[in-house]
Amino acid sequence: MINIHINSHFAIGVIIASLSSYFLKLNFIEYSLIIIASFICDFDVFFSKYAKDKNHRNLISHSIIPSIIIIFIGLFLNWIALIISGFVYFLHVFIDTFDWGTNFFYFSHKTIGLRFLITKEERENLEEHLAKYKTPASFFDFKYYNNKFLLFSELILFVFMLLVVFIFTLDYFYIIFLYFPFLFFHLLRHYKLKKIEEV
Repeated sequence: MINIHINSHFAIGVIIASLSSYFLKLNFIEYSLIIIASFICDFDVFFSKYAKDKNHRNLISHSIIPSIIIIFIGLFLNWIALIISGFVYFLHVFIDTFDWGTNFFYFSHKTIGLRFLITKEERENLEEHLAKYKTPASFFDFKYYNNKFLLFSELILFVFMLLVVFIFTLDYFYIIFLYFPFLFFHLLRHYKLKKIEEV
């Protein structure tokens, strides 16, 4: 299943890390920690086979539990950067409730969220909709790329990230270049699926 793209989560992480670094005088390790927290949970995709319906968003890593643990550790250590990292991790999971939803509370084992990329009819007859494609992943991918709001949001986040970095943390400008591998990953996947469906 396709998420709100990892490059967008990365951009949000850079924005929050840059503002935090400027106002709270964080060091580079703390700056990096906040950015990593913004997208690290999407790497649970490699463990999808262990998840319900093979959807990585049903794993505990896509619930609020890790963020709560990180925040409590940050409070215990009195480490502001770790507290912010926990908040950023939570923000990732919360944002993911808007497109396809997540197993937000984990123990309830229910997908929670607005899930505005999929209609009630599509949820109820998902197998029928997936069967229209040669690769089931194409259904989710095309729904994402056909949504102009999400694509516009990606652009706005990218521009805002550039502005914030150049205004507040110019010394770390090179961090921006890490945005592009994430972007290219999703674009390459999209065009690969598109090519499969067109054959």
